[in-house]
Amino acid sequence: MGEGFTETPQGVGHGGGREASHVPVLLKEAIDFLNVRRGGTYIDATVGLGGHSYEIAKRLGAPGHLIGLDKDPAALERAKEKLVVSHSSSVVGETDWPKISLRHQSFGEIANDQPPATIDGLLADIGVSSLQLSDAARGFSFQADGPLDMRMDPHSEHTAEQVVNHLDERELADVIYEFGEERRSRRIARAIVRSRPIRSTAHLADVISAAARPMNSEQRRIHPATRTFQALRIFVNRELDDLRALLEAAPRILKPGGRVVVISFHSLEDRIVKDAFREGGIKDKYFRVLTKKPVTASKEEQDRNPRARSAKLRAAERV
Repeated sequence: MGEGFTETPQGVGHGGGREASHVPVLLKEAIDFLNVRRGGTYIDATVGLGGHSYEIAKRLGAPGHLIGLDKDPAALERAKEKLVVSHSSSVVGETDWPKISLRHQSFGEIANDQPPATIDGLLADIGVSSLQLSDAARGFSFQADGPLDMRMDPHSEHTAEQVVNHLDERELADVIYEFGEERRSRRIARAIVRSRPIRSTAHLADVISAAARPMNSEQRRIHPATRTFQALRIFVNRELDDLRALLEAAPRILKPGGRVVVISFHSLEDRIVKDAFREGGIKDKYFRVLTKKPVTASKEEQDRNPRARSAKLRAAERV
């Protein structure tokens, strides 16, 4: 998702730029706050194409264990190539490489099979990946026409097409407003219902654009469909529910002194992370918040990678 009258970087994660170059967002900052200990056990809850994981693995060494999770089996295959198959040719060398465990699961399920106080660090880079955005057949982007899918896990039940064509008008408006923070949600939902059936990303974008034409310079800065596409993606993939589950599990699975680092890409996610860390630090006394304000990308990184412009990093330590 680019800037201007197209799609904004809201909700974009797992690195940025073109997929081929794949530069993880806030890489140095994330690794610094994670404070990787050689020989430790770390979880990359959104392994994506393996960019952050690779830097963690280099610091863990042979005694360490890196667990990588992702909903997307295609992403896991790419991560496996980077972290498992090709690591022997890296500058680190095969003899000093940690154990790698890659799991096809949502980070919201992290509490299901992780024993208490066994993790030294947890990283989550929330959002849609460049791999997903670049494939029109996945339906995440309206930069190229494709089917209305938007599932991070292709095996999950509901697609964006089902949501768009089967939710009643009021429910659809609520989804667009709650998960997209779109003030024109009722007008957009009404236009969608009148235009059914909608099968493609281009058709949906055209319907939204006609219903919600930008009226001022702020609205013209982004494509009228951006927030609705964000809302549908979050709803289809239950992203906020998963994030809450991850943050709820973190204090239980982290060792004392273990750290949790979360990179988010829009205000809904950042608010959840901020509130969880603050509550954990003040009320429950199990977190020491390391970031009083969110860490953002430098101007150099933003110029190099437009997707980094909306990234916010927050970190906390288990006490």
